[in-house]
Amino acid sequence: MKPLLAGKSVRRDRSSGRNPTGLAIDLGSARTRAWTPGHGLLVDVPTMSAGTGKRPVRRGKIVDRSGAAALVGELLKSQVVAERRRTVVATIPLTSDEVHRGHLLAVLDALGPETILTIDSVKAAALGADVDMTEPLLVVDLGAQLTEVALLAGGNLCGARCLELGVRDPISSTQLVQDIVESMVQLMGDCGPQMVDALDRGVLLTGGGALRPQITYQLSTQLGATVQPAPAPHAAAVRGAALALQATHRHPGAF
Repeated sequence: MKPLLAGKSVRRDRSSGRNPTGLAIDLGSARTRAWTPGHGLLVDVPTMSAGTGKRPVRRGKIVDRSGAAALVGELLKSQVVAERRRTVVATIPLTSDEVHRGHLLAVLDALGPETILTIDSVKAAALGADVDMTEPLLVVDLGAQLTEVALLAGGNLCGARCLELGVRDPISSTQLVQDIVESMVQLMGDCGPQMVDALDRGVLLTGGGALRPQITYQLSTQLGATVQPAPAPHAAAVRGAALALQATHRHPGAF
């Protein structure tokens, strides 16, 4: 099982004893969002490189590092003072490998932080939904080009399936829901008893796809279970990253 917050430090200086506010970032395929504790959502814009109009993130992964760095730098250096950029917590898909993680760290390093930490997007979304995570929880994070289905228990990841499909793809909502249900069936084989408990409790739906009522209805009908969209589901992941950031302030020795 993975810990809730998997951190990787770029630079760290504890000698000053300062307690930075920090910055949470969700660099998605369709939109980029940034949040600072105490101020809320600062940025919510299309993930698109200035000038070229190209999208530097595809299926949740950075495919144009310079374009992504330019986007992040342009958006945040002017809006977020350096004091608030000392610690950055960024969401990252479950499918990310070390290459993608390296790309993300390089992009965020342009902001000049002392520390960069990453948190799995699906865990961040569950945190941002403000639900009880002590009991088994089934989360479907439905984005523009990527869907993650994960079972959490006690804040830990018990199992997951990822689909390189989302609400921006040219498929019907019916087909998308069928693929999600099939991934849940596969997950049942890995985490049987806990999956049953989680389904009895209901499914948490996050991401921009949770704003589409027909998807909630179709998924609930096919599963025969309650499906509950998170409050402001499109921003759940960046909210959760901000909560994780606050946790690092309270327990700095944990990382």
